[in-house]
Amino acid sequence: MAGLTRSDVEHVAYLARLRLTDEELDRLEGQLNHILDQYAKLSELDTSAIPPTAQTIELENILREDVASPSLSVEDVLRNARATDGDFIVVPPILGGDAS
Repeated sequence: MAGLTRSDVEHVAYLARLRLTDEELDRLEGQLNHILDQYAKLSELDTSAIPPTAQTIELENILREDVASPSLSVEDVLRNARATDGDFIVVPPILGGDAS
């Protein structure tokens, strides 16, 4: 398998909008070619007896139980807000307009 050239690495860096020094380009060229070599070694393995899988580890729900617990009072929350309107916090609009 042909490796990446310095020109290839410069092109990828340009596409990713990365401004890399000559030293960084040299190091990255070596690292990327090493990664490609490792993938080439993996392609030599006989995987015909291994069933395809989308998940390599058991899935389990790692979320905690949803249990109601005491929270801040409305007054405490509103006391931290920069601007309020009744029991609501006023925030600036995100699509233009006036926040008055």
